[in-house]
Amino acid sequence: QGERKGTNKYYPPDFDPAKHGSLNRYHHSHPLRERARKLSQGILVIRFEMPFNIWCDGCKNHIGMGVRYNAEKKKVGTYYTTPIYRFRMKCHLCVNYIEMQTDPASCDYVIVSGARRKEERWDMEANQQLLPTEREEKEKLETDPMFRLEHGVADRAALRRAVPTLANLQEAQSAWKDDFALNSRLRQRFREEKKTLKEEEEEAAALQAKAGLSIALLPEQEDDRRLAALLKYHS
Repeated sequence: QGERKGTNKYYPPDFDPAKHGSLNRYHHSHPLRERARKLSQGILVIRFEMPFNIWCDGCKNHIGMGVRYNAEKKKVGTYYTTPIYRFRMKCHLCVNYIEMQTDPASCDYVIVSGARRKEERWDMEANQQLLPTEREEKEKLETDPMFRLEHGVADRAALRRAVPTLANLQEAQSAWKDDFALNSRLRQRFREEKKTLKEEEEEAAALQAKAGLSIALLPEQEDDRRLAALLKYHS
């Protein structure tokens, strides 16, 4: 397919490879066509996919993760050697413009203007999970012996606090380990309950037919049995 596209290009009679170099230069056009209309300003039009759910500040509507836009991409800075890119796009529901940029420090995107993020992020610290070691803290662990000693003491204290919880989790996990036996007991209980319900329905249907009742009968209660035992009927 690539060879077919290469050999089927039309070269005008006045095309000179030494003078023009390529067909794009001959036609005074860029290979990216309309996407490069602002390339002189350092802006390239790309297809941008919304990385998370947001609320538009213009129309107050919800824009879901994965919605795609034609966005203007521009380099606005660097994080060490990693470039930071900003994306500017127009909301498809109103005239508001949304600007977002990359955040290499946290491997995420941040909203610059035009929208606000729908908070659905998992907070590891609030849920008592182990957090990854920050770069500054890692450097201090490697260079500062006192900080490394204090950090080790804190880690051992956290481990002592977590041991009872870990033991409970292991015990609960071992109790639910035999899936086949648990499933068998659950299905057996379900069959017994189904059999009991069927017997109660048959008994209620027989009583309705005997008494000529057309109303639904409620399940018999212990209080009803005691009250019925106290009643005496006289002719």
